[in-house]
Amino acid sequence: MLIKNGRVIDPKNNIDEVLDIRISGEKIAEIGKGLTSNEDEVIEAKGLVLSPGLVDVHVHFRDPGFTYKEDLLSGSKAAARGGFTTVVCMGNTNPTMDNEETLKDFLERAKSCPINVKTIATVSKKLNGTEFTDFERLISLGAVGLSDDGVVIKDGKFLLEALDRASKLNVPISLHEEDTDLIGSPGVNQGDVSKTLGVKGAPKVSEYAQISKDLAIGQNTKGHLHIQHISCRESVEIIKFFKSLGVKVTCEVTPNHFSLVDTDLLEIGSLGRINPPIRKEEDRQALIQGLKDDTIDMIATDHAPHTTKEKERDISRAPSGILGLETALSLGITNLVKPGHLTLMKLIEKMSTNPAKLYDFETGITKGNVADLVIFNPDEKQVYTDFLSKSENSPYRDKELFGVVKYTIHNGKIVYRDI
Repeated sequence: MLIKNGRVIDPKNNIDEVLDIRISGEKIAEIGKGLTSNEDEVIEAKGLVLSPGLVDVHVHFRDPGFTYKEDLLSGSKAAARGGFTTVVCMGNTNPTMDNEETLKDFLERAKSCPINVKTIATVSKKLNGTEFTDFERLISLGAVGLSDDGVVIKDGKFLLEALDRASKLNVPISLHEEDTDLIGSPGVNQGDVSKTLGVKGAPKVSEYAQISKDLAIGQNTKGHLHIQHISCRESVEIIKFFKSLGVKVTCEVTPNHFSLVDTDLLEIGSLGRINPPIRKEEDRQALIQGLKDDTIDMIATDHAPHTTKEKERDISRAPSGILGLETALSLGITNLVKPGHLTLMKLIEKMSTNPAKLYDFETGITKGNVADLVIFNPDEKQVYTDFLSKSENSPYRDKELFGVVKYTIHNGKIVYRDI
C-alpha cells in the first residue's frame, strides 16, 4: 500500500509535513516525498491528515457478561470507525476480570478483532476493595494495567499496598475517583440542574476530595497513579499541585466533559448521565486549560454502551454512560481545535502519543514500526445518524461536527474505510 501526499502529523517524531508513506506487510517500509507506486492499492491523501492510530485507554466493551450492549467485535468496529487502532477495556465485566480463566478467554477472542483490543485486570477480587487479585500472574498473562474502574478504592492502606505492588511490575493503577459517601445520587451534577431534574446529584467535592486523598497516598509510594475521567476545576488544580511535588500521576478527560455542560441535560436528559457528571462551564473551561498546559495528559472516551430501553428510563433510574469511540475525534476537532484551544498536533498527542505512553505501546510514524494509522479530514463536517456500536446512547446523534475519518489502518490493513 502507498499513501500519497498526506499531511503527516506525528507528535512523537515532531513531524508536520506533506509526505508519502509506503507500507509493506504490517510495517511502515518507507517515508518520503515523490515515492513511486508499484503497490496494489494507492490512497491519495491530498488535503487529509495522516497520523498515528488513536489509542483509548478507557473503554467498556461489556464482554463478557453484558454483550447485548456491546461485544469485542462490535466495540472494535466502532473504535475503527473513530480512528482508533488500540483500545484498553476495563474489568467490571461479568465475570470480573480478576482471574486467569476470564483473562485468557478475553485475550484469545480479542485476537480476531480488527484492531488491538487490550484489557486491564482488576485491583481487587470482584471489585470488593479488600482482597487483592494476583497482580503478577495477570500481568504476566497479558493484562496491561490494573483498575477497579466503576468503583472507588476507599481503603487507603489497601491502595498504598496496591501501588507498591504495581510499581514492581511497572504498571499503573487507574482510579475512579468518586467518594460515594458524599454523593446524593450519581450521574448528574449537584446544583440547580439536579434540582430541576428532581435528583439529589453528585457534588464536585466527591471527586476532588478522593483525588486529594489518593494523591497524598501517592507521595508515599513509587507507584504510578492514573486518574480517570476528571470533571471539575478543583481536580485540575489539585493534580497540577501534586505533579509539582513529584508524585507520579497522569490523568485523562473524556470528550463529554470538555464538550457539554450540566444545563445540556435539560435537553438531552439521561443521554447525558455519566459518572462523574457533566459539570458547569467554568469546569469545562478549566478542563480545556488543563489540556493546554499539559496538566491533563490524555483524552479517553470511557465508551459506555447501554441499550435504548435502559436509557429511556427516567433520569433517576437510567444507567450512567455515554458512547464515545465514534465521535471522539470529531468532538476534539470541533471543540478544541476549531476554537483555537489546541493545535492538531497537540490533539493527536492527547489521543495517540500520550495514551500509548501510559502502557508503553509502540507509536509513531517511523520506518519499521507497525503501520497503525488514521487518515482524516479535519475540515469536513458530518452528522452522526447511526453507529457501528450495538448501542446508540449518544447525545451527539444528529449533531453536525467537524472531522471525518476516511481510513483506519491496523497492521498494514485497512480496517475502516469511509464510503
